[in-house]
Amino acid sequence: MVAVAELDAKLAITTTLEACIGPIKQRDRGLSADELLMGMASVQLAVGDHLVSLDRRRADTAAGRLTGMDMPPSTTAAGLARRFGPAQLAGIETAIGQVNARVLDLVGQVRRSALRKQVTIDIDATDVEVYGPGKNGVAYNYQGQRCGRADIACWAELAVPLAADLLAGNDDPRSSVVALLRRALATLPAGMTTAGGATTGGTEVRVRADAGYFAGDLARECLAQGITFAIGARRIAPLWRCLTGIDDNSWVPAIGMQDTDLAVMDYIPDWWPADTVCIMRRTRIPADQISANPRSRRRRTVPAGQLALVDAGACDHVFAYSFILTNLDISTPEHLAEAEHWYRHRTDIEAINKDAKHGAALRHLPSGDPAINTVWMWAALLAVVMSAWLQEITGIDHGNGRGRATITRLRHELICVPGRVIDHARRLELRLPPGPWLLPTVLHRLRQLPEP
Repeated sequence: MVAVAELDAKLAITTTLEACIGPIKQRDRGLSADELLMGMASVQLAVGDHLVSLDRRRADTAAGRLTGMDMPPSTTAAGLARRFGPAQLAGIETAIGQVNARVLDLVGQVRRSALRKQVTIDIDATDVEVYGPGKNGVAYNYQGQRCGRADIACWAELAVPLAADLLAGNDDPRSSVVALLRRALATLPAGMTTAGGATTGGTEVRVRADAGYFAGDLARECLAQGITFAIGARRIAPLWRCLTGIDDNSWVPAIGMQDTDLAVMDYIPDWWPADTVCIMRRTRIPADQISANPRSRRRRTVPAGQLALVDAGACDHVFAYSFILTNLDISTPEHLAEAEHWYRHRTDIEAINKDAKHGAALRHLPSGDPAINTVWMWAALLAVVMSAWLQEITGIDHGNGRGRATITRLRHELICVPGRVIDHARRLELRLPPGPWLLPTVLHRLRQLPEP
């Protein structure tokens, strides 16, 4: 946890959180909101997965001496988390945006230029299953699971969440996605967008979302903000009817996918921006790979007529179809293939959601109080953010963001490493066992950075 404390010192994370969140108590004593969040996030980085993990960390005197961080008891943390309201939660997003700007100033010129050239905002939701009838703010989703739903917007290139909401399992994320997008745009560093969201300074802002956000509200908001979008479309009847109008010579090979072609369809849903186009992607699949189970996910991607031929044994292959609505430039076959290839990297946010659930502790919600669960969600996202910041400014991700380690791997290589804490010459020292540990390298690079 020494690296986490050093990261906090170089990026002023706690100080920024304190300034943006504000006080949550009438008297200025005891733990503040920023110390609570940092404590929860550091515990989740160090494999703590319940509120009681705060008690275990509080009993760890060595960690307390190394980090100088006060850790509240679990009951106190729950009481403080209940004090968070909409203003405090908005302050967390503002603080993350301010530290993001500080991170951009610390990375190399090449990496900074790449991050400022194009900003992709990925939007996705992940369900967190819970158990027990005493949980409030949760509901049964379409799979019959009782869960909460974390709706997250992240900066894909930097791999950090920008804004998030904790919904119930039966809440439609499309109803709140416009407000989520606006808050995400507001956290981007100064100079990337204007107050209305229009791009400035050569920065291109794009939005990606899957078919769960197939609605005109998000597309119209992107049009109003002056940004481009790519949104997955549900396989509705009008799209299936348009398949017969595609000429065989209109197909373009997809980048990096075998037996996959792309084409442009003449379809625009009602009340979508006039410059919207529909990209159709088809993938050739052998008939023996189509399950006979009617609940199979792959069967939903194949037209009914082709499924009938497969069930009758009358064909050896079928085509699975996907649809994307976008206002990107696809005027040439090269631009069409590039747009679809960029949209396919929407899996970046799925990796972030997985890291928050299996690396941090967003895999469950520890309390029956929705306010406490919301703060717990933000602590998990803050753990993901700190992991991204640490690897970004120290360069251990090879300086491009693509070699970034998950929290689980970083925990074994950097955070939870064995060591001995001793007092020597009136100083506190941490001694590691012999071996090529990552901690000395990270600490050396962090201490070379300028003070905030």
